[in-house]
Amino acid sequence: MTAKESTTANDIETQAVDTIRALSMDAVQTANSGHPGTPMALAPIAYQVFNKTMNYDPARPHWPNRDRFILSCGHASMLLYSTLHLAGVKAVDKSGKVLDELSIKLEDIKNFRQLGSVCAGHPEYSEAAGIETTTGPLGAGVSNSVGMAMAEKWLKTNYNTDDEVLFNYNVYAICSDGDLMEGVACEAASIAGHLQLDNLCWLYDDNHITIEGDTELAFSEDVGTRFKGLGWNVLHVDDANDRNALAAAIEKFKTCHDKPTLIICRSIIGWGAPNKQNTHGAHGAPLGWDEIALAKKNYNFPPDEKFYVPEGVVEHFAENVGRRGRDASKAWDEIWAKYQKSHPQKAAELQLMFDGKLPEGWDKDVPTFEASEKGDATRNSGGKVLNAIAKNVPFMIGGSADLAPSTKTELTFEGAGSFLPRQYGGRNLHFGIREHAMAGIINGLSLSGLRSYGSTFFVFTDYMRGGMRLSSIMHQPVWYIVTHDSIGVGEDGPTHQPIEHLAACRSIPGLYVFRPGDANEVAECYRTAMQIDDHPCVFTLSRQNMPTLDRTKFAPASGCSRGAYILSDCDGTPDVILMASGSELSLCIEAAEKLTAEGKKARVVSMPCMELFAQQDPSYIDEVLPPAVTNRVGVEAGIRMCWDRWTGSAGKFVGMTRFGVSAPYDEVYKHFQIDADGIVKAAKG
Repeated sequence: MTAKESTTANDIETQAVDTIRALSMDAVQTANSGHPGTPMALAPIAYQVFNKTMNYDPARPHWPNRDRFILSCGHASMLLYSTLHLAGVKAVDKSGKVLDELSIKLEDIKNFRQLGSVCAGHPEYSEAAGIETTTGPLGAGVSNSVGMAMAEKWLKTNYNTDDEVLFNYNVYAICSDGDLMEGVACEAASIAGHLQLDNLCWLYDDNHITIEGDTELAFSEDVGTRFKGLGWNVLHVDDANDRNALAAAIEKFKTCHDKPTLIICRSIIGWGAPNKQNTHGAHGAPLGWDEIALAKKNYNFPPDEKFYVPEGVVEHFAENVGRRGRDASKAWDEIWAKYQKSHPQKAAELQLMFDGKLPEGWDKDVPTFEASEKGDATRNSGGKVLNAIAKNVPFMIGGSADLAPSTKTELTFEGAGSFLPRQYGGRNLHFGIREHAMAGIINGLSLSGLRSYGSTFFVFTDYMRGGMRLSSIMHQPVWYIVTHDSIGVGEDGPTHQPIEHLAACRSIPGLYVFRPGDANEVAECYRTAMQIDDHPCVFTLSRQNMPTLDRTKFAPASGCSRGAYILSDCDGTPDVILMASGSELSLCIEAAEKLTAEGKKARVVSMPCMELFAQQDPSYIDEVLPPAVTNRVGVEAGIRMCWDRWTGSAGKFVGMTRFGVSAPYDEVYKHFQIDADGIVKAAKG
């Protein structure tokens, strides 16, 4: 089928598809930057899913039971922007109020990839209603989609009744060859297949083109066979322009009740552009106005008119997705009104979740830990605090990458249960050894309104940094609970001893890194983080015991809420300030006692969260760290990076400059001179 033959019929559906194509071409060319070919290839798929299939109300883009549409191949962002514009999706302000204006205006499309336009180079969550998640790093969007599908299953199981169905939405994701080459996509697909998420449909753009050329340069596997092995229902559409075949495949997805579905759609990149279609020249660069004019002729569009929307196209979307979504959301409102009367407690829980608020008394069971010289590992106290919070926050859900017995993140209170295939009501998730997918999935859970967390050993954040970074870009309050946080891992040796990881996590803007110094600091750090609703948090917890400090002797752990605080002090101006996080805090206390015995005035500062401390008023920062006191020692079993801001140019650092060694943890600390004597030496130096 040639481009000319496929576009001669001037019906409104074809016009709608070709309008998506033309807007995408024009926007990329005007910006002189972007990816035109994929939107041109996938316009029929976006049209069929959004306009003909989804239960989505453009007038209420945050309606809880909407179907989700994710463009995992975020480089094709104009596909999404054009579709949202034509569908008439309304804008939503920061408070969640729907505005009487479009989320994506034509003027925004004309300013694609320009400063201030909501039409960024890749879709950015919260920049415009209708963008369900930030995509661009390939594989990220499909991993989020698994979390969204899991959220629907969990909500359905815990809140639907026989008479009142509040949740029954589907999740659709368009993905590319590049998405499916990324390991995170295979990890996520494996989890989805295992869990039999039959509400999840990926539409795979099999166009055989990447930036370097034909995919056969580096990609020859049988994707369908791989996904069958992962437990998916695999369907084929031989021509992405065949909307009847697309509709039939989507209908087969809807009738499959025990597997997620992959629809492999054979497409032609740059479809309609006579000289560049089906070449990598249509992928990552503008087509040129001459080629665009030729493509528009093939679409029966005015060749020289830019940003052309034929009469009737907007109305056509309104008559389909607009009317269908309006009817569905209105019916849902009636069910919700009944549900609030018949199940007031559960309805109140859901309303809190919808509003992003916490239940009253959510922290009432957070323990206070008694002083103990022996103390405990902060992973153990972390598990106790997590359970104390989660049992009072009914929409808190999470799990680990096969390490719950070690990270102590299993929810053990009555009714917690596990989220398993066909048993979707539990709150303990089992991710297997799939750290990157875990990060993407908990982002998807959070984007669905749940308070989500994932857990692993700290060193394995290397595997999931992409997802952690996206958590922060999207301002999602997800938690990363990571244990075995330092050379305190001991015998496991350098491969398992995090050295550069604290600095690496702290380098991600907006990611709050907490490293509590005893059990009560754990409690206060968790309490503080739970009230942060616009940033992700990392909790780095120890494998080894550390003393639980006597808070009648030392300052209360509530100081953690300000990121750093004076733990113990001297009379008058200090001769030296010792500051530390985590397991090194008790070493600073021991060193301060030695210095005091020698007649030195020492202050000990606990610094569990540098990011929070940096946000405090300058007067508080100067109170904790008086500028006149330049003799400062930072202590942490990691690299020095991040500490110079607080120690100053004259300060010293006791920590790591190389990878660790395998030995019992106390010997490792002594080997690297991270002990009280080493701190005293630095303080005197």
